[in-house]
Amino acid sequence: MTAVEAIICDFGGVLTSPMSDGFTAFEETTGISIEQLGAAMGKIWERDGAHPLFELETGRMTEAAFLGGLGEQLSVLLGRPIRLDGFGEAFFGHLHPNDRVIDYMRSLQARGYRMAICTNNVREWESRWRALLPVEEIFSVVVDSGFVGVRKPEPEIYALTLERLGVPPSSALFVDDIELNCTAAQALGMRAVWFRSTDQAIEEIEDALAAD
Repeated sequence: MTAVEAIICDFGGVLTSPMSDGFTAFEETTGISIEQLGAAMGKIWERDGAHPLFELETGRMTEAAFLGGLGEQLSVLLGRPIRLDGFGEAFFGHLHPNDRVIDYMRSLQARGYRMAICTNNVREWESRWRALLPVEEIFSVVVDSGFVGVRKPEPEIYALTLERLGVPPSSALFVDDIELNCTAAQALGMRAVWFRSTDQAIEEIEDALAAD
């Protein structure tokens, strides 16, 4: 088996507290559930032929256009005026660094592994998410969907990350909290750890590294 040379890590839900925490806080503040958000985005997808979240996360739609359109659709669905101004600030206010995972990734970098972040994210949120962790200290490569125009689980974003790391798929270990993203990485020849808890992920990463 080819030795692992590089670790590719997701941002939200791995290097941070669960993304669901932000949506839970949003629901508590506004009374709008994640199911209602999903229904509104589904209506926009059906109407426009493009999923608004995918458009946002690939930089084809601005944050302002996304929140404006989603607010309008929610207003129709809920029968009351909905404005989503400040959603990004509120969401990041409830997202916190996962210090144990960050420290562990720092230790992997010190052990000589090439380190990358591959994230589905929003272009306008770059300064917010980078402020949560020491990106430059640990990660030599950052691939942000909002800037490269493709998103997980599209194979192109994995290929781009591998190209920037300078390693083949067989030499990379991918870590993500979404199973579909891990399955897509494995289909390209990478090893993958589906992050479900900090202890579980660290144990499985160490097992994968020890198997070389």
